[in-house]
Amino acid sequence: MGSGNTMTYECEKCKDNGFIPILEDGELVAVECECRQRRIAKLRLKNSRIPPGMLNAGFREFDCGGEPALENALKKAMLYYQNFAAIENTRRNSLLLCGQSGVGKTHLGMAVCNNLLNNFQVSVVYMAYRNAVTRIKQTVTDKENYYREIGPYCDARLLYIDDLLKGRTTDADLNILYEIVNYRYMNNGPMVISTEKTPEQLLDFDEAVGGRILEMCRDYAIQLYGRGLNYRMNGR
Repeated sequence: MGSGNTMTYECEKCKDNGFIPILEDGELVAVECECRQRRIAKLRLKNSRIPPGMLNAGFREFDCGGEPALENALKKAMLYYQNFAAIENTRRNSLLLCGQSGVGKTHLGMAVCNNLLNNFQVSVVYMAYRNAVTRIKQTVTDKENYYREIGPYCDARLLYIDDLLKGRTTDADLNILYEIVNYRYMNNGPMVISTEKTPEQLLDFDEAVGGRILEMCRDYAIQLYGRGLNYRMNGR
């Protein structure tokens, strides 16, 4: 908006309405402005909560360093991305990335999410597990704020949970995690999950949560362990 009576717009064609009125067969109709899809993409990116430093993570940037385990992980992550449209509404529609710190789990998960977001307009919500759970716990006594916090993680078309079960966990953590995972399990909501826990440790943490995650990720589960895979130690 300008000063006085002068109005300024991001798009002068549609005056930021997203549609342009035109005459068609003598009737006034609205057609989509070319700016509308750009605005939708911008809003989709904002709502994704993806940290700016992760927006450029892609498959090409993932350095396997000649390690067969990393090459196989990259292939499986790419296969999940390629098959997403076919499996999205099925029970086994999720990707699990297990492994020690420094093997590139977050990069692979973000590569999947960034490609789906940018190439197929899939709405993604990024959940940094430890920070998100702490924030949600602070609202448990206020129902309105609680559901405002937890809702985006339940309702996202694709949810990326990064560093699942990082740090010390409490019963409150379990309750929040169960609510999110169970909601998505019951509604076939796909997830990408990275964690330092093994599949067995996920089950040991809680059979209901771990069992649902492992069932949803059965076809796309990656495990990366071994000092030779740590890019921070090996300079990849």
